[in-house]
Amino acid sequence: MRNSTFWSICLLAGLVWSCAPASTEEKGADTATEQDSAEMAEENSGFKYLTEQFADLKIIRYQVPGFDQLSLDQKKLVYYLSQAALSGRDIIYDQNYRHNLTIRKALENVVNNYQGDKTTPDWESFMVYTKRVWFSNGIHHHYSTAKLKPDFSQAYFEGLLTETKTELDAEALKAIFDSEVDAKRVNKNPEIDLIAGSANNFYESGVTAEEVDNYYQGIIDKNDPNPISYGLNTTVMRDGDGLKEVVWKVDGKYGPAIDKIVFWLEKAVTVAENDQQKAALELLIKYYQTGDLKVWDEYNIAWVAATEGDIDYINGFIEVYGDAKGFKASYESVVQIKDFEASARMEKMDQTVQWFEDNSPIMDEHKKAEVKGVTYKVVTVAMESGDASPSTPIGINLPNANWIRTDYGSKSVSLGNIVNAYSNSSGSGYTDEFAYSEEEKARSKEHGELGSKLHTALHEVVGHASGKLNEGVGTPKETLKNYASTLEEGRADLVALYYIMDQKMIDLGLMPSLEVGKAEYDGYIRNGLMVQLRRLEPGELIEEDHMRNRQLVAGWAYEKGKADNVIERIDENGKTYFRINDYEKLRDLFGQLLREIQRIKSEGDYEAGKALVENYGVQVDQELHAQVLERAEKLGIAPYGGFINPSYEVVEENGEIVDIKVMYPEDFTEQMLGYGRAYSFL
Repeated sequence: MRNSTFWSICLLAGLVWSCAPASTEEKGADTATEQDSAEMAEENSGFKYLTEQFADLKIIRYQVPGFDQLSLDQKKLVYYLSQAALSGRDIIYDQNYRHNLTIRKALENVVNNYQGDKTTPDWESFMVYTKRVWFSNGIHHHYSTAKLKPDFSQAYFEGLLTETKTELDAEALKAIFDSEVDAKRVNKNPEIDLIAGSANNFYESGVTAEEVDNYYQGIIDKNDPNPISYGLNTTVMRDGDGLKEVVWKVDGKYGPAIDKIVFWLEKAVTVAENDQQKAALELLIKYYQTGDLKVWDEYNIAWVAATEGDIDYINGFIEVYGDAKGFKASYESVVQIKDFEASARMEKMDQTVQWFEDNSPIMDEHKKAEVKGVTYKVVTVAMESGDASPSTPIGINLPNANWIRTDYGSKSVSLGNIVNAYSNSSGSGYTDEFAYSEEEKARSKEHGELGSKLHTALHEVVGHASGKLNEGVGTPKETLKNYASTLEEGRADLVALYYIMDQKMIDLGLMPSLEVGKAEYDGYIRNGLMVQLRRLEPGELIEEDHMRNRQLVAGWAYEKGKADNVIERIDENGKTYFRINDYEKLRDLFGQLLREIQRIKSEGDYEAGKALVENYGVQVDQELHAQVLERAEKLGIAPYGGFINPSYEVVEENGEIVDIKVMYPEDFTEQMLGYGRAYSFL
C-alpha cells in the first residue's frame, strides 16, 4: 500500500499510491509563492527543482544522491531495474482506459510532426492537454479519475490530425470530446454499477458488477488461510454466457511489454547483491512468465526476506485503487537505493512495532500476538514508472496480502529524495491562509515537516502492519468490497494519529515534544475538513480513497467531539477555520474510531463500513467547498505535483560497461516523447 502524494505532500500528498499525512505545501506558514520558494531552493542548492506549471499540475525534478558512490555492479543493477520499470510503461495506459494508447500515440505524432503556428492559444491548449494525458497515464485525471476536458475544439484537433497525417479512429476521437462517454475511470458510487460505470480496462465492456461478484464467489476458496490474490493480474472477458480471465504474462495479454520487463530482470539477476535478492528476482521472472498467483505469493515472501543489500525495487501489478471492485492491480515500479543515514535514525520505529501493537486501543482479539518481519527504511528513488509516475507516492508498505504480512512481515519505505524534492519545489501559503491562529502557524513552521514524516512512518510501518482478521473472515476486498481501500487507509492514518501524540515517541528520541503531534493534528484536521477540497470541481462528491479516508477521520472526530467543543468551527470575515481546543480528547476520539474500523475489518462488517464511508467520507459541503476554491485560487499553488525521472548514460569500452552516469533532464515534454519512442511495446 502506498502513501499518496496528495496527503503526505499534497498531503506531505501521495505514500501509499498507499497512504498519507499532510502536504508540505499545506504545512508551512510562509507566504512565499511556489516560484519564489523554488527559486530560493535552486539558489541554495544549485539544482532546479520546479520546471513548469500548467493546469492543476507542477513538474518537479529529483536528485539521486549517492549514486556515484555505488559499485559498478550496483550501478548496473539500478540501470537494469530502471529499464525493466520503463518497459512496462504502456501497460498502465491500457489498464486505465482502452483508448489511451491510441490517443497517446496520436498526440505524440502531432507534437513530433506539426509544422504550423505554435504560438496560438489553441496550440498552447493542445500542449497542456497532451501533457495532462502524459501526467495521468491517460485521458482521465490521475487523482479524481474524471475525464480531462480539452480547451480546444474538435475541429482544431481534427485539423492537427490531418496536417500531421495522424490516424485516430472515430470511437477514440469521441472519447476525447464527448463528456458523457466513459466520464469516470473509477466509479465508487454504489448507486451506479461499479464496473459498467468505470471506464478502466480491467473488464470487457458490458460486464457488470453482479457478474464479477458471482464469478469470483464461485472460484474463491473461503476456507483457504493463505488465499492467492484472486484476479490481481487478469482482464475479465465474456465467455459465452459466463466470464473468463485473460492473464497478463509473457505469452498472454501485455506479452510484448512483459517480455521486455523479463529481459531486463534477467540482466538484473546477473548483478544481484546477494543470493536472497537473486532468488526473489528469479521468482518475479517466473511469475511474469507464468502468470501464476501462487508464484506471486512465493515471490513476495522471498522479497520480504531479502533485506540485505543497498538496492531494492518494487515491480509488478501492485495496487488495486484503480479497480472499484478491488481485484485488479495496476502496473508500477520503483527502483530505490538505501539512505543509510536516514534509515539508521528510523530503526527504532520497526524495533518497537510490537509495543505499538500491544498498546493499541483496538480490541485485544484483533491484535497480533507477534508482529513479524516489519522493516522500515528511508530510500533514495532512482527510477519510477507505471502507476508511480509521474505522480508518485512518498511512502510504500508491501506486500498487500494480509496473510503474508501476518506470517512473514512487510517492507515499509519512505521516499526521502522525493519528499525533499517536493519540499524544495513548494511554497507554503496554505497554512497561512487556512490556519486560524499565529500559534498554529508557528507550530506548523517549527514542527510540521517532522510531524508529516513521522505520520508517514507510523502509517506505513505500524498502521498497515497492525491488526488481524478474525478466523474464517474473507479478505477485505471480499467483505468490505468497494469500501476496503478507504477503510484500510483510514485505519493506518488513525494508528499514526494515535501514536504521534504518545510520550513513547519522545522516549524513543523520534521527536522533541508533543508539539510535533499537535502540529500534525492541526494539519490533518485542516486538510481533511477543508484544504483537500481544492482538488474537486464544484458539485463533485469525494470518490478517491485517500480523500474519503481523510474526510471520514476528520469529519467523524469533529462531529463526535462537538459536545466537548474538541474541534471548533470558526467563521470570521467570510472565512472558515477549524481550531483544535483539546488535543488529548481528540486523540481519544481517534483511538475510538481506530477501534471501530479495526473491528469492521476484522469481522468483515460491510454495512458498518459502508455507513462510515458514505456518512462521513463522500458528501461535500458545497458552500464550504466554494469558499475553499476561491481562497486556494488566490494562492496560485498547483494542487498536484509529479516528476521528471533521471536518466542513466552507459559508458562502454570494448563492448563492456565500465561506468553508468546519472543525468537530470529538465524538459517534461522531451522525456515523455523519448519514452514514447523507446518503450512503446504495445
